[in-house]
Amino acid sequence: MQNSDRCRYGKRPRPVRSHPADSCRPCWSARLPLEWRDRVVLPSAFRVFREFEVQARRVLGYDASGQLCYSAHDYQLFDPRSDDDEEFYPALTYGESVTAWRLTDGRWLVHRQQEPLGEEAERIDGFTLEPHGPR
Repeated sequence: MQNSDRCRYGKRPRPVRSHPADSCRPCWSARLPLEWRDRVVLPSAFRVFREFEVQARRVLGYDASGQLCYSAHDYQLFDPRSDDDEEFYPALTYGESVTAWRLTDGRWLVHRQQEPLGEEAERIDGFTLEPHGPR
């Protein structure tokens, strides 16, 4: 997707910036619990990377000094399915989202959400505090 008024993954449109991958501002605080908002380092610049062959993106946020303070990635995998072997439709088979914020004390608050679909799959959705940011 190029610069446009329509942005996927909850991003809001904004004027085009100097880098073409930074065309939409992510809703970086959407999953951040209220009790943590005053403890995160605020991002002032973003880089958005998209994959066009699958539903995937990665967003990196940087503070005023250029240090990484926000990271998010998500993707969805689809398989073709059919009820009658004639008409096929895409069915979600796996979804994952990881969002991380650097705290003012240097630790990272990480929210992971995984939706593995299948008979034995168990959904993962929760927050952890980690000493290092995501890679």
